Amino acid sequence: MTMRSVVRGIVRAPARLLLLLLKAYQRFISPMTPPTCKFYPSCSQYAVIAVQRHGAIRGTALAAWRVLRCNPWNLGGVDDVPPARSVHHHHDVAPSTH
Repeated sequence: MTMRSVVRGIVRAPARLLLLLLKAYQRFISPMTPPTCKFYPSCSQYAVIAVQRHGAIRGTALAAWRVLRCNPWNLGGVDDVPPARSVHHHHDVAPSTH
């Protein structure tokens, strides 16, 4: 096991914990309530996808924003998780003319 893989595991631990909690909610708590979600995918599935795609911090923020939008004044509908940002940033730099 390399140092890089250890660091990667530590960085991903919060997201894994969140995913475990979300899956537990989906399996044990959600079935006890009637389906009331006005969005597709459901808010809990949206949260799972958001955390998987964006990590613990941004995924949680996206999921919280989704829950806040679930109100009587919103019609709902299909609301997909935005795509992940590119890890590599490419900047077009003009070549030097000096």
